[in-house]
Amino acid sequence: MKKNIMIVGVGGQGTLLASKILGRAAMDSGLDVKVSEVHGMSQRGGSVVTYVRVGDEVYSPVIGRGDADVILSFEILEAARWLPHLKPGGTIVTSTQEINPMPVITGAAEYPEGLADDMKALGVDVRAYDAPAIAAAAGSARASNVALIGLAADVLGFDLAVLRDAVAACVPQKALDVNLCAFDAAIARAAENKNA
Repeated sequence: MKKNIMIVGVGGQGTLLASKILGRAAMDSGLDVKVSEVHGMSQRGGSVVTYVRVGDEVYSPVIGRGDADVILSFEILEAARWLPHLKPGGTIVTSTQEINPMPVITGAAEYPEGLADDMKALGVDVRAYDAPAIAAAAGSARASNVALIGLAADVLGFDLAVLRDAVAACVPQKALDVNLCAFDAAIARAAENKNA
């Protein structure tokens, strides 16, 4: 397996934990993995991106324009921002959550509408879900990062049991039950959408 995964979002959404989970799943699968540091404003509210590259041998953690197999996006405007990094035939799995960037907060710009439809109109495989709602129904909206991993499980390339074990290994014990519930609920939701 060879996979280039970009994790994009806004500081405070749990992108770092998501990259740790995917890195653990890769190692547990016997694969080489390189995970970049978080790039961007990792404090709450700033745009962040992390690269996860998986394969038999990986030499660099950086993913260039047009090289990402999967973009895992925690916020829909971030999915649109990083779209040029997606390779032809790649997949974006995004939360529909909207977090206003500073230009919107200050009134200098408006949050764009219809982003998922705009990306689909370009021929991109976009799978958009309300990840916080799925996580909240499982017990806590804070588990939306793990829910998003579950929603993307079929395109991430890992065995489901390995991915679930990686969640169990990386999530703090006090939050483990709700995160596993969110992961399982997301797997079920993605399967429903696939069969619809």
